[in-house]
Amino acid sequence: MKMTMRYYGKDYDSVTLEQLRQIRYVEGIISTLYYKQAGELWTREEIAALKKEITDGGLELSGIESVNIHDAIKIGTPDRDMYIENYIKTLENLGEEGIDLVCYNFMPVFDWTRSNLAKPRPDGSTVLAYDQKEIDRIDPDKIFESMDKMANGFVMPGWEPERLSKIKELFEAYADVDADKLFNNLVYFLNAIMPTCEKYGIKMAIHPDDPSWSVFGLSRIITSKEGLVKLMNAVPNVYNGVTLCTGSLGSNPDNDLVDIIHALKGRIHFAHIRNIKHTGPGQFEEACHLSADGSYDMAAIVKALYDTGFDGVIRPDHGRMLWGEKAMPGYGLYDRALGAAYLCGLWEMLVKYGK
Repeated sequence: MKMTMRYYGKDYDSVTLEQLRQIRYVEGIISTLYYKQAGELWTREEIAALKKEITDGGLELSGIESVNIHDAIKIGTPDRDMYIENYIKTLENLGEEGIDLVCYNFMPVFDWTRSNLAKPRPDGSTVLAYDQKEIDRIDPDKIFESMDKMANGFVMPGWEPERLSKIKELFEAYADVDADKLFNNLVYFLNAIMPTCEKYGIKMAIHPDDPSWSVFGLSRIITSKEGLVKLMNAVPNVYNGVTLCTGSLGSNPDNDLVDIIHALKGRIHFAHIRNIKHTGPGQFEEACHLSADGSYDMAAIVKALYDTGFDGVIRPDHGRMLWGEKAMPGYGLYDRALGAAYLCGLWEMLVKYGK
């Protein structure tokens, strides 16, 4: 298991590489070219510059999250092959720079969705939260404005203004994209890129939809064990794998996270581990990583990864905002550092005494 942290780059992140390096448990960085729009080619020079920034900071670039997928690929428009070719060239450039892990998602229009980016908790911290009743009251054409107001001045991943300024057009473009069409377009994309992944040893790790149900009537397909297993069977290549995000899958209390881990043995390439607390039907808020603070047994989740032979990249996911820190919601320094320590403690106990 390799513990990492997500980092958005010196021009976008309030947390520095120097700070991340001082978290003793962290070996690598998960990063991205944050300024790139979906569908744009990543040049080798740009990738090399990102890699150098991180290695100069005393860490390694352990993977990319994300190389965003253009809507033409998800919708299946006639120009999708052009954007797939750009994606393949980007993968080739990543491979030439020794990058062998790419996390991505296949959600229509929005990546993740929350109704509150700073919900106060009794301990004085704030967290990301979701309430379906509040989402239902929001005009989808105006949700970007709602999210932007809560973002502390940061550009939130998946909520880039250049793309979401065309939100009406996006909804119209996805109007006829049902779950079957979306799934078939995903399989088409994966089959096209697998030869390149095989050549360079690049593991593609799909991120589950967040939350794990339809939002604003848009189809979502990576929401459960059934959807994940279906995709693994449809493209039975070891380089087609999963980002196990316990918070995204855990948003639906019907998902058995331990069972999902065992069902995906050998296909989990990346793990986002965090806890959430269910507060009612269609309602949850994020918690600290400690099992007792949320609705999930984090020790059982980590043990399931260990028992199934997981040896990939892992990171603590969204954290609470603590001690007056101002940062990108969910991506402050302090609570993620605590989460890394907690997860490494669980893993060490398993390595030493788990057999």
